[in-house]
Order: sequence, then C-alpha cells, then structure tokens
Amino acid sequence: MQRTHVGLPQTSPLPTVPLPDATATQFRLLECTARHFEGQQLFAADSGVVPGLGRPRTTAKVEAVLADFFRCDAAALVQGAGTGAIRAALGAAVRPGDPLLVHRAPVYRSTGVTLRGLGVETVEVDFNDRQALTAALASARFSWAYVQHTRQRLADSYDPAAVLAACRTRGVRTVVDDNYAVLRVPACGVELGADVSCFSLFKLHGPEGIGVVAGAQDVVDRVRADNYSGGGQVQGHQALDALRALTHVPVLWSVQSQVVTDAARRLAAGEVPGVAEVRIANAQDRCLLVRLDRPVARRLPATAARYGAAPYPVGSNSRYEVAPLFYRLSGSVLDDAPALADTTVRINPMRAGADLVLDILRRSLTDLHQGKDD
Repeated sequence: MQRTHVGLPQTSPLPTVPLPDATATQFRLLECTARHFEGQQLFAADSGVVPGLGRPRTTAKVEAVLADFFRCDAAALVQGAGTGAIRAALGAAVRPGDPLLVHRAPVYRSTGVTLRGLGVETVEVDFNDRQALTAALASARFSWAYVQHTRQRLADSYDPAAVLAACRTRGVRTVVDDNYAVLRVPACGVELGADVSCFSLFKLHGPEGIGVVAGAQDVVDRVRADNYSGGGQVQGHQALDALRALTHVPVLWSVQSQVVTDAARRLAAGEVPGVAEVRIANAQDRCLLVRLDRPVARRLPATAARYGAAPYPVGSNSRYEVAPLFYRLSGSVLDDAPALADTTVRINPMRAGADLVLDILRRSLTDLHQGKDD
C-alpha cells in the first residue's frame, strides 16, 4: 500500500530586521546605556535589597536602560526567564476567575501551567479571523488579552500589531509573549502598543533564568511589589551580564535570519536529496521546517549530532547554542499537527552558515537511507 505523506501548511513568517537596521538598533541600545550608566559603573555591580529601591542599584539601572530602549514606562527583571516573566505579568494583571482572551491554538506547555495556576477563565478566539476577534472584543467581557507574538500553529497568519490595535480600540489591555520575537522582528509587543511585553534574556544570550517584564508603569509596579523577597531579586552582576550580552544580539539575529532564508532557498532548489518540502516558520525561533521524503525525522537529530549538530536545545538561542540545531517540532506544533512527527524536522542554523547546515543534512540523510544510523 502506498504511504501518504502529510504536506506542510503554508506559513506566514514574521518580518525580519535587515542588517543595517540591526546595526542601528545595536548602536541605539548603547546610546540608551550611556544615558543611564557612567563608564566605570559597567565594571562593577552590587547586590541586595537596597532601601528605597527594593533591588540592587545596578539592576535598577539596567531596567532603566531596557525601558528607554523599548520606549515604555518601565521594565522589571525577574527570575524564571520567559516563563517567570509571563507568570509575573499575568499575576499582576488578572485575578482568579477573570476572563482572559487568548488565541484558539495549543499554548506552550509552560504557559499552560501558568494559566492553570492563576485560575483564570481562558476564552479562545481565532486571531486569524478578524471578524471573530472583533465580535469577541465587542462582548465587553474582557479587561485583558494574552497574545503570543510568534506562531502557535504553523498556519497562523495574524498580524500581532493588528490584534493589539483591535484590543486597544475596545479598551482591552494586552500582555504579549515576546519570546523568540524580541530583536528578531522590527518591533516587539510593547513597541506595537501592547501594555506589557514578556521575554527571556536567557534566549538573548543572557545568564540563565533572567526574564523581563516591560511596559505600563502600573503593571511593572505590581510585579515589583509581588517580588519583594530578597531571594527573588535579580542581582546586579546578573543584570550587567544580561545587558552586555544583549548588545551584540541585534546583529547576530539579523545574520541568522538571512542564513535561514538562504538555506530555505537552496533546499527548495533541490540541493539535498531526500528533502520533499521546506518552509520558513516562526515555530518558536525563526527556523526551517524540513519535510523529508521518508519517515526518518525521529532518527535524524541523533544522526546529525555525529556531524556536529546540536540534537536538542538548551534555551533556544541561548549563549550555549552555537552549532546548528536539528530537532523535532515543538510540543505545541505537534499538538496541532501530530502527523508531521515522522517526516518533519526543525532546523535552526544558530551561528552557522547555510553551507554547514546543508552539509550536515545531506550526510545525515545519506546515513539514514543506507541504514548507517545505528
């Protein structure tokens, strides 16, 4: 019986940042830094719950830089990376039993834990359907909506800016999960008019476990009030470490986005035998979705690792990840499209060029087709 393969859906990748614009963004970040730090202060950091601040002075300065850079009222550094930032922001915005408008799609599993723990009533509407979104907002049920900037479903096509504008028109405030989007796209949620952006600095080459809540003063004030414990503070050395790392990320992400585009073009042109289809998608990171002509996707990561690929993520573009990532589709994508598990892999070039990505894929598929993966 002939095997039927499920094709990849048409994707709608988010816009990228050209290299000249990324360079200008990097320079602007340093201009913001110079407004809040004297030079010698970038070489020293304090710790502890400073009276009147409730956090280290260095941490407060880095927060001021981030608020300046993202053009918002305030920013708070929190423990728990992106998940901790989302949890802190939603905890400051909604209460148990409150209705929260969300996109009709599988959520990241860590976000699902947060939503269950908060006890909110999630009300789903398809953000791809402008008419349905408008009708939901017209019901006047909601004070807050939660928007994921990158794609929850491969077929998602909604414009985050348009969703935020529709919410704002109806007086509905918004919390945006900007993980995997910050500095990859021309503007993050709070720059597009959201009340709050949440994201991980670990995913932006910062230290483990540091997240950001950036946006409206009242929400950030509540986040800080809730995080009064000394043990919950981001210490000054962590804050400085994150800021130093952030300074090179805009250019790095722009180069990586271009490599994704180049590799997709070459794969679509047939440079690697065994590739049936390729898409660019913001499935978490901006990445390649590669559908293979045989059901060997589950075995590919381990085989690719022999040729230098990373077979699993650490933080998805953390400081640890330099080798190209060959990995399965994300859990939320597989929840929506489980039939792709056997035939489709996710590839992120990380710091590599398209030549290495295609070479690893070519050699790995040759091994798999010849039964050399054992």
